[in-house]
Amino acid sequence: MSESVDFAAEREGVEKLRHAREWILRELSKVVGQNEVVEQLLYALFSGGHCLITGAPGLAKTLLVRSISQIFHLKFARIQFTPDLMPADITGTEILEQEEGGKRRMVFVRGPIFANVLLADEINRTPPKTQAALLEAMQEYQVTAAGQRYPLEEPFFVLATQNPIEMEGTYPLPEAQLDRFMFNVVIDYLPENDEVAVVTRTTAGKPRAIEPLFTGADVLQFHALVRKVPVAEDVVRYAVRLAAASRPSNKDAPAFVKEWVSWGAGLRAAQFLVLGGKVRALLAGRAHVSAADIKALAHAVMRHRILINYRAEAEGVNVEQVISRLLETVSAPSAG
Repeated sequence: MSESVDFAAEREGVEKLRHAREWILRELSKVVGQNEVVEQLLYALFSGGHCLITGAPGLAKTLLVRSISQIFHLKFARIQFTPDLMPADITGTEILEQEEGGKRRMVFVRGPIFANVLLADEINRTPPKTQAALLEAMQEYQVTAAGQRYPLEEPFFVLATQNPIEMEGTYPLPEAQLDRFMFNVVIDYLPENDEVAVVTRTTAGKPRAIEPLFTGADVLQFHALVRKVPVAEDVVRYAVRLAAASRPSNKDAPAFVKEWVSWGAGLRAAQFLVLGGKVRALLAGRAHVSAADIKALAHAVMRHRILINYRAEAEGVNVEQVISRLLETVSAPSAG
């Protein structure tokens, strides 16, 4: 651990965080593989961010989220998003209740959103009106119903899965909702050897249950610890410049951005780049964030925040290529 910052008082928490990461990767590799995907999910969970997982059906997205939720001794809820799902099915609704004396009153019955870990399964299978039911909870950690505000118990994570938008029966998430997610993690098919290993393990017998490892207090301690990691101004400036360079309205944006991008990344992109970089630095045994941490997270943070235009699609350019060009174009701090 770098001696530039004194983490003596926090050393126990740092070690617990690192050991937890190694244990989780080892346990989940037996069930689903996808170590890189799991790593990015942990960055989000340890920093308090929400995560969107994109991939075709049958890639164990739901199993992955369920397995991760078992590691935390937290209340877990799952919502299967369908075209007929209503906002009240998520947040809850008021019902008329009769008391002993015959008096009636309205009582709010809490919906599944009142959990610590919420799996929003196939979130883009439901119309925008229902998708928007999550907006307030993801940002304000509360639900408003009939003029009353109901706070959510922290920690609160939304881990949402979605199918590629090219598939039948999907409703693209609005930009405001996409921006609430720290990462958009793309899950793909495993390499052949990894797939063979997972199939062999999962068909040899019933997988044993994953024992809970953390309490809610542990998770909140991790969040506080992550925010104490120092970051140099030039690294923060690099994250800000990277996000700003993706905006075609920015006069200093590269020519390819003005040509291919219709909407760029906002302020949250820079915030999540730095916050995710702090977790990545801690787990790597460093007490400071480097430009390399920012670069490593750029695709996960920005791929759902940059909207390419028809010209880019006509030329066969995708958002991943735009982000890669940005990383090549925007100069990083020399010390990073």
